[in-house]
Amino acid sequence: MDRRDDNIPVNSNEECQGEIGESKREEDWNGFISQGAPLVEKEEGEVVEEWRIGEPVTPQQVLRLNRYTADYLCLPEDNIYNINFSRFKIRDLASGAVILDIKKYRPTEIQDIIELDTNRFIQYQFSPAFLNLREIGATLEFTVGNKALSRFRLIERHFFRNVLLKTFDFEIGFCIPHSRNTCEHIYCLPDLDAETVEDMIANPFETRSDSFYFVNNKLVMHHKAEYSFAPQKHNDISGENGK
Repeated sequence: MDRRDDNIPVNSNEECQGEIGESKREEDWNGFISQGAPLVEKEEGEVVEEWRIGEPVTPQQVLRLNRYTADYLCLPEDNIYNINFSRFKIRDLASGAVILDIKKYRPTEIQDIIELDTNRFIQYQFSPAFLNLREIGATLEFTVGNKALSRFRLIERHFFRNVLLKTFDFEIGFCIPHSRNTCEHIYCLPDLDAETVEDMIANPFETRSDSFYFVNNKLVMHHKAEYSFAPQKHNDISGENGK
């Protein structure tokens, strides 16, 4: 069966529109919810200054990164668990408004095919109003191949230029083989001073993030994102649903 890439698409407005009201069979999904805690103390480990193919990368190392990475710290084929994302939704917890809803093709059968030609980079376009939000929920829907996920963990590092804005560390946990899963991460957004907010709005895509996915403390996926908060033509929070 032909499959489309299950990672979040880049610059694809057609795929990113989604149908928020579409119903789905909840019994097909294992459900998780996790709360991201701010980084209190840096864990021991080396800063990843330069990385060479084949070198291991640990959670402790990425927690000590002092800048947005220049390159990916793992290869697409390191995703030996065939983790594929089929939906990404952001909502404002205060109002319940859906800010972004990206859906992708979801095959009926979960196949054990490692997608090597994947899009691991995305640009998001939000309006300046996004920076006024205090808490958001980000829902990931994903499938797993024939290997169980043990201690599945997501670490996100968000930077403006080379200034760390916040670290999010989510323990997703265990996922059974050949499963469809959904997980909502709760983000407490950082308090930013007015000058930083103005700079972030005036400098689109200089706000960036690294997303590191670990299984049993081994890095299996690394995704990158850039964000624009410049005013959009439409008066909604999400603008064009990403670029």
